[in-house]
Amino acid sequence: MTQPELPNGLIETLGAGTTAEAAERLVAAIEGNDKLRLIAQVDHAAGAGSVGLELPPTVEVFFGNPALGTPLMHIAATVAIDLPQKILIIETAEGVRVLHNDPNYLAERHGIPSDTPQLEVVAGALQNLANKAAGL
Repeated sequence: MTQPELPNGLIETLGAGTTAEAAERLVAAIEGNDKLRLIAQVDHAAGAGSVGLELPPTVEVFFGNPALGTPLMHIAATVAIDLPQKILIIETAEGVRVLHNDPNYLAERHGIPSDTPQLEVVAGALQNLANKAAGL
């Protein structure tokens, strides 16, 4: 099965293993970083199952770093609609898809200058966490 084209602003990292394993690695990486705060973990497949519907294993993890997000909100308060950060993990026949928002896309969406220093830090942190979740 071919993966669908990604919507604008999403970055994907492919990995092996299961959604549960990827989510466990991701949560461990977040909790092991004293700059990050785990906000929530949502099991979308369990939610679907609770109303008699089905989804492949799909987990979304919400987390943040107020030291990075707050300055962005000072520049453009509307960026708060896209915060805290989130990583979506979907299990497919081909492996695990780990997806997150591209901070540069969010900056463009909210009119944050592309040279804002926090954007590069956020982009690196998100990719590092995505790689850990994917088992890379």
